Amino acid sequence: MWNYEKRLIYPVNIKQPDPKMAKLIIDAYGGPDGELGASLRYLSQRYSMPCKEVAGLLTDIGTEELSHLELVCAMVYQLTRNLTPAEIEEGGFAPYYIDHTTGIYPVDASGVPYNTVAFQSKGDPITDLFEDMAAEQKARTGYDNLLRLAKDYDVADPLRFLRQREIVHFQRFGEALRITTDKLDSNNFYAFNPAFDK
Repeated sequence: MWNYEKRLIYPVNIKQPDPKMAKLIIDAYGGPDGELGASLRYLSQRYSMPCKEVAGLLTDIGTEELSHLELVCAMVYQLTRNLTPAEIEEGGFAPYYIDHTTGIYPVDASGVPYNTVAFQSKGDPITDLFEDMAAEQKARTGYDNLLRLAKDYDVADPLRFLRQREIVHFQRFGEALRITTDKLDSNNFYAFNPAFDK
């Protein structure tokens, strides 16, 4: 199904390690609004989407979210490589280090491991698309917050790229919601459903 190109979707070239920033950025990987949850959400929801073009959009965006996951992992890796034990402790990275050394593991910024509760797949197309729009806004807010704290251009640059993609995905899901609503309303499914409304 996928063709994998062995390169990041956007370059990451962080020269200066920063365990404090790594501890924050890892939230974009395994946090409740992170890229792991987004990719699983969209790739799961596509199966119950009644409109083929919207199911295709979910596949496209879910696939792109996998590339974002890879980008965030590269950032965390580059921010933590070659750290000394003293730098790990001073940077507040010691609790993570004890469990995972500097391996990449999906946790949020507080260190709570990823949980599948973080993503929804309800099976109702309108509900799922509203969930997706909200998820993209929550992710954008997360990137906004990271950008407020990022002092290093090499860190901020890929974060800006990721933030921009969240905005584009929000817009695309808005279009998908209009397409889906129009098609379902043409059958009066949402305007009036004889199974529920009398």
